[in-house]
Amino acid sequence: MDEEEVLDAWAAEWLAANPYISAPLEELVPEVLELGRSPVGAPPTREIANVTDEVVDSVPIRIYQGVGPPTGLVVYFHGGGFVIGSIGLMDNVARELAHGSGAVVVSVEYRLAPEHPYPAALDDCETVTRWALANAGRFGLLPESVAIAGESAGGNLSAGLALRMREAGDVSLAGQVLIYPAVAGSIGTFPSREAFDGVVLNDATASLYWQAYCGGQDLNGDPYAAPLWAESLKGLPPALVVLGGCDVLRDEGRAYANRLRDEGVEVELVSYPGQPHGFMNLGFPAAEPAFARIGDWLRSRLASV
Repeated sequence: MDEEEVLDAWAAEWLAANPYISAPLEELVPEVLELGRSPVGAPPTREIANVTDEVVDSVPIRIYQGVGPPTGLVVYFHGGGFVIGSIGLMDNVARELAHGSGAVVVSVEYRLAPEHPYPAALDDCETVTRWALANAGRFGLLPESVAIAGESAGGNLSAGLALRMREAGDVSLAGQVLIYPAVAGSIGTFPSREAFDGVVLNDATASLYWQAYCGGQDLNGDPYAAPLWAESLKGLPPALVVLGGCDVLRDEGRAYANRLRDEGVEVELVSYPGQPHGFMNLGFPAAEPAFARIGDWLRSRLASV
């Protein structure tokens, strides 16, 4: 076991004090779903000059815009296993993305499973991303300065959407930020899934979420649902892949980054040793440099378009 795979002492202590974080779900009962979809999260972690709520073709969005000319526009898809999460609960992530990148951030309240299985969430993310491309001028921007970002399930949606829009061929994205993305569906052998099972995310809950998202469909062969198994990743937008060293999703995220690189996509891969799944959402100490790295990467990408 190398340094990357040793759970950070601060993280271990925090998780021990908050055991409910890793408690496995056995069923998606209404009370749990209601709590996990709360429209209100923790108090704001970062002041952003303008935060407004709108609706795009029935999809609620929240727009974060700082003072001064923006560097670009980032459409953000929150995590939560396709089943929980909200723009309110992940407000902290959107604020940090806006602060670090200097971009306008549009956070998407996509539909959730099991009520709305695949492809509802992906359709909503595409709807808002296409709206952002068509309305970039509203923020004094060109369509070429639109990127996408997401963590965990949101990372899956970002990767899947990049593939879907590549196939459509009518628009292009400036980049994609994939934060501990779930990209393999329910197949494949990844040592990190076994090594860190129960560290924030466990296999039972992940399986429950995936089954809810599938809604009775076999999505393992669908590249927009399980992007790692896509026939080709050529021609995708530049990617930043951010991983935690002690995350169950680490190995599939790394495999995706390696495939992107092997197929000619500009990709940057960074892993934070000792960090579990969700360390950025949870505001662990390592989140600060991770958000700074993402902000720098986005500024660089958006400046080059």
